[in-house]
Amino acid sequence: MKRNQKRIWRASLLSALFSLLALSGCGQKNARDEEAIKKVIHDSFGWGLTKDRALFESVFANDDDFFTYYPDSQSTVVGWSQFKKYLDNWMDPRNKVKSFDIRDLRLIIAKSGEAAWFSAVVDDEGEWEGKPWGSKDIRWTGVLEKRKGRWVIVQQHMSAATDKVLEAAKKRDR
Repeated sequence: MKRNQKRIWRASLLSALFSLLALSGCGQKNARDEEAIKKVIHDSFGWGLTKDRALFESVFANDDDFFTYYPDSQSTVVGWSQFKKYLDNWMDPRNKVKSFDIRDLRLIIAKSGEAAWFSAVVDDEGEWEGKPWGSKDIRWTGVLEKRKGRWVIVQQHMSAATDKVLEAAKKRDR
C-alpha cells in the first residue's frame, strides 16, 4: 500500500508541476502579446511624428475588414483603400504632427489569443501650414486581430465626450 501511495503522490506532484509550467508559459505569451499590442496602439499615432509610411501600413488591417468611426459625422471609413486616401493629407509636408498622448489604456486579450480590444483617451496635436490643429481627450476604442503572427488594428472608434464638447463651446461663446 505504501508503494501505491508513493506512486499516486509522485503522479500528483508531476501533474501539478506540468500544470504550473503550462500556466506560466501562457502568462509569458500573453505578456509578449500585451507588449506587442501596446506597441501597435502607440505606433498607430507615433508613425506621424516621422511620417513613417511603412509603420502606418503595418499597424492597420490592409483589407476591407478595416473600419473607423471618427468624432465628426462626416468621417466614417470602411476598408483599407478608403482609409489610405487620408494618407496623402497626413503625409503632406505642410502637415506636422507635434505630439500625441495615449493614456488610461485598458487592454483585454481574448482567451483564444487571436483578438484583443482596448480603450484609451488620446490627445493628438500638430500644425497645418503653421496653424494648429488637434484633439484633446478623445475617447478611443478598438479591436485588434493577430494575423500571420502579428497584431493589427481592424476596427477603431473615436468620440468626444459630450460634456467636454459643451464645455468647449461655452468657453468659445464667452
